[in-house]
Amino acid sequence: MPGRRLLCHRSFNKVLTARWARALAIRSPSKHRNTATEAPVTSSTQRFSGETPEPTAGLTRFNTSADGDALAALHEVCASSAWGSKLLAQRPYATTEALFLASDAAMAELTAEDLAEAMAGHPPIGRPKPGDPTSSREQSGMAGASEELKAEMLELNLAYQEKFGHVFLICATGRTGEQMRDAVRTRIENSPEQEREIVRTELGKINRIRLTRLVEEESAA
Repeated sequence: MPGRRLLCHRSFNKVLTARWARALAIRSPSKHRNTATEAPVTSSTQRFSGETPEPTAGLTRFNTSADGDALAALHEVCASSAWGSKLLAQRPYATTEALFLASDAAMAELTAEDLAEAMAGHPPIGRPKPGDPTSSREQSGMAGASEELKAEMLELNLAYQEKFGHVFLICATGRTGEQMRDAVRTRIENSPEQEREIVRTELGKINRIRLTRLVEEESAA
């Protein structure tokens, strides 16, 4: 009886081993891939085709306008002649973003004299140019300010101008009168070198906003 049990046990092991072998053969992947039916991987299937978008109607109008007209429009954006000349020379622009980048690059290259020329085109905060819708719109945060706040802003403007020799300039779009007052209080403590670079940054922001309006207005023309 012990011999028969041993024989049965061995037979059972053989059957079990055979079943495991068949299972592994079914589950194991083929060693050789059939590449004949696979789509080839090419550079065209690995990257998206990036097409340059067509310029807007307003940007096209700006690109194709006469040099004198385009330069006059740019002067309304920024009073720096160096900035305007640089942007004029790089026409045509494929996109509005390309125009923005050119503006930023030109602003970064302006000298102290160029910056002074650019700032001369901006009225003091709280005193927009009479009949000028652009400065009135940009300084709308001061329109509803109290008389006390306006008087305080006037005093701060004068103190700032006495120290730095030019108007206090900030991108006023979207700012309240209180925010602009707090900004001049903080910035009046800066050195002339620090303030010059802050002014450069603020001018860049203003230019982007005005360029956007320029292109939009050109589109509506």
